[in-house]
Amino acid sequence: MANFSLKITQRLSSVNNSTITKDAFNFLKTLAKNNNKEWFQENKTTFKAHEADVKSFYENIQERLNVHDEIEKMKMFRIYRDVRFSKDKTPYKTHFAGSFSRMGARLRGGYYLRIKPGETFVAVGFWEPNKEDLFRIRKELEMDASDFRTVINKKSFKEIWGELEGDGVKTAPKGFDKEHQNIDLIKKKQFIFVRNFTDKEVLSSNFIEEVDNSYKAIRPFFDLMSDILTTNLNGESILD
Repeated sequence: MANFSLKITQRLSSVNNSTITKDAFNFLKTLAKNNNKEWFQENKTTFKAHEADVKSFYENIQERLNVHDEIEKMKMFRIYRDVRFSKDKTPYKTHFAGSFSRMGARLRGGYYLRIKPGETFVAVGFWEPNKEDLFRIRKELEMDASDFRTVINKKSFKEIWGELEGDGVKTAPKGFDKEHQNIDLIKKKQFIFVRNFTDKEVLSSNFIEEVDNSYKAIRPFFDLMSDILTTNLNGESILD
């Protein structure tokens, strides 16, 4: 298949990096239909141009995040799939994705953004807390989950982020009572929130503001979790 128009590639350098372009979306759609090494190599120059432009978009988000939070690092994920243990042997992802990690031991949690036609979403929270952090969170919820529930059930919070998501154990973690009043929270292995966007929203001029406003809205949850993870059950700081 012939390469994408050179005009599209040349135009990318002038695109405002506070938007996601329709050209980038169309490239991902075409990649999904031609997910093979031959097509990708023929169109790699165009991909690299789109990738650079989308990376600038993510860097713009990082700058905005640093206005109201402290971000330690941003990571853009590679387009190449690890197919070693997958039944799906297509070599390339059909989306762009990146994450933003909050600063050090004092702040915890992270932000995520995936851009994919028909399946774009932002996510926040704790994807894989280490066993010490997970135990500390569970002990807090065992002792008193009222502050946690107040934060996640606030109307303005739920209007943006909806319900708490994440995998959990089937009954109860070892050492916890399966009949505990907060077992629905204690069972969680992940503590995440997800917000989906339509293609029209992603391609709009204010998409970056919507992403940033969503990230701002999660702050009460992050503040509470930071407080939990930097103190013991007596509320005493464990930081040096």
